[in-house]
Amino acid sequence: MRELPIEGADPLWRQAIAGAQILFVAFGALVLVPLLTGLNPSLALLGAGVGTLLFQAVTGRQVPIFLGSSFAFIAPIIYATQTWGVSATLGALACVSLVYFVFAGLVRTHGAEIVHRFMPPVVIGPIIMIIGLSLAAVAVNMAMGKTGDGKVELVPYGTAMLVAAASLLTTIAVSVFARGFLRLVPILAGVLVGYVLGVMLGLVDLGKIADAPWFAVPAFVTPSFEWAAILFMLPVALAPAIEHVGDVVAIGGITGKDYTEKPGLHRTLAGDGLAVLFAGLIGGPPVTTYSEVTGAVTLTRNFNPAVMTWAAVFAIVMAFFGKFNAILQSVPVPVMGGIMMLLFGSVASIGLKTLIAARVSMDEPRNLVIVSTVLVCGIGGLAVNLDGFSLQGVSLCGVAAIGLHLLLPRRA
Repeated sequence: MRELPIEGADPLWRQAIAGAQILFVAFGALVLVPLLTGLNPSLALLGAGVGTLLFQAVTGRQVPIFLGSSFAFIAPIIYATQTWGVSATLGALACVSLVYFVFAGLVRTHGAEIVHRFMPPVVIGPIIMIIGLSLAAVAVNMAMGKTGDGKVELVPYGTAMLVAAASLLTTIAVSVFARGFLRLVPILAGVLVGYVLGVMLGLVDLGKIADAPWFAVPAFVTPSFEWAAILFMLPVALAPAIEHVGDVVAIGGITGKDYTEKPGLHRTLAGDGLAVLFAGLIGGPPVTTYSEVTGAVTLTRNFNPAVMTWAAVFAIVMAFFGKFNAILQSVPVPVMGGIMMLLFGSVASIGLKTLIAARVSMDEPRNLVIVSTVLVCGIGGLAVNLDGFSLQGVSLCGVAAIGLHLLLPRRA
């Protein structure tokens, strides 16, 4: 593979501008996760910034990757906070890092093939689909101006539908028709249009923003550790861990370097795990590699990992910007609902794409059983209750998919 120049002689000011651009690309998705789950956006920014620096420390700052909030954990976080509380949820999210460390150890010992042996596309595909489809009802309720469970109306139906439609259509238009750099920020564009319309319709309390301080230390949350919450959350990490492998290979194809060899896939997985651990301990959502950033690197052709360092530093600085955090928390519910309708459908589509790209045959009874069972368990909300311990959602689907894959015989 032909290597392209990585460490250019760009001056610091140009690296800083490029880093700000990377954060701008990742920003919409980065803060969307805490806004949907009720976590603190400032802590998400801090977790992403420090997490990226930790990742660079483990990998020797060789890989041009920025870590941001993971969509895979949205549904589990919402369920876990309602069931065990925020503190226990954050403790479980911190423990998710164990999955990354185990994967890193397996890859170092047996090579990257071990991951795909236990989690081929027929396992990962339906799990990713469930991650998207499990929150379809929440997205629709929020788009209609209600709480996620649909029990309380927060915004009148007509007004909510107008704002949600504006956010959704803007995101679709930018995704499909925009060109160049603008095409990389459809979520941010949708949020901005919906927010402005929300201000015009009186859905935003500008007084809270005015009263917010310019500088504010984020309100850190101390995690607690409960076995039920931890065991519920651990299987959720399977999908983003596999996504990590794909993103590392993808960025290597763009830069012309094989990062699975140097610094090594085990190091990138360990770096991602360390970042996830830090994010959970301070009160932020788990972080993962961002495909949006890979797209930005492809477009700008700036392969210098120092750019990601600047993006991380800017994220850390913004975490202490009090008024900015107040603006984020004032985003109207219908704006989030409109974005979620497209976002969760897109996640489900990626799962379908995983099956198609791997040419998983549904004529094969074994594959049909795995995919069908996982989809019905996940969409139907099946729960397994054992002496006070409950397993459901993405976690149950992950266990079921891997178990069926290992137990069912393959065609000779």
